[in-house]
Amino acid sequence: MNFSGKTIWITGASSGIGEALALEFSKQNCNLILSARRKEKLEEVKQNCKFPERVKILAFDLAEIENMTVVAEEAILLFGKVDLLINNGGISQRSLIIDTDISVDKKIMEVDYLGTVALSKAILPHFIKNKSGHFAVVTSLMGKFGSPYRSGYCAAKHALHGFFDVLRMEHQKDNIKVTIVCPGFVNTNVSRNALVGDGTVLNKQDDATENGLEVVYFSQKMIQAIQKDKFEVYIGKKEILGIYLKRFFPKLLHKVAMKAKVR
Repeated sequence: MNFSGKTIWITGASSGIGEALALEFSKQNCNLILSARRKEKLEEVKQNCKFPERVKILAFDLAEIENMTVVAEEAILLFGKVDLLINNGGISQRSLIIDTDISVDKKIMEVDYLGTVALSKAILPHFIKNKSGHFAVVTSLMGKFGSPYRSGYCAAKHALHGFFDVLRMEHQKDNIKVTIVCPGFVNTNVSRNALVGDGTVLNKQDDATENGLEVVYFSQKMIQAIQKDKFEVYIGKKEILGIYLKRFFPKLLHKVAMKAKVR
């Protein structure tokens, strides 16, 4: 995919991976639509982009799934077309199953899965009409295998893989592409913003996340994967080995996960 002249829509763009993607894409002669809940943070990201005059802000909440058709229509009007939707918005979790209220599971599923699916379904007719479109979905290695303290998060990310694998199959005839991106540990605030069992925010960084990939490096690798129309890509350090342990040695992965000092 050549990004020059394209319109790229990024959710979760107010910080972390989304912010880094916005700054990287802003160097590539394309139009950007930045979305998240916090409009003031999006404005800051916009001003840090190389060409802020080519950046538009569209603030909304992924949890409000009934509004996604209107949100998609507003996004299309900003530049007349959307070529690439990067589904990056979401929340994480750090709590044991026994300590996690079902309302937390519901919240994570509403934002990470249903919000992403609703937005993608809302823009899908636009892609079909244009006979062109690309979905990039930031899931996680947790979408491929599980880890303690992340039950609801893992469930939502696994669900995204199932949905977007099918979307790719059903709409190959419409020249619509899907790239599923699975980050390992990336040094962002994802851990600090994670929900604990009662629905409050952890507000604490863990060592694994702190020592993860630098977010700029990750964003560059992700952009390369989209550009090459990759079906699925894993970006991280040694934690990527979990993909292959899960496939060939699931009991060994279980033992490794049980020994890991990760919350």
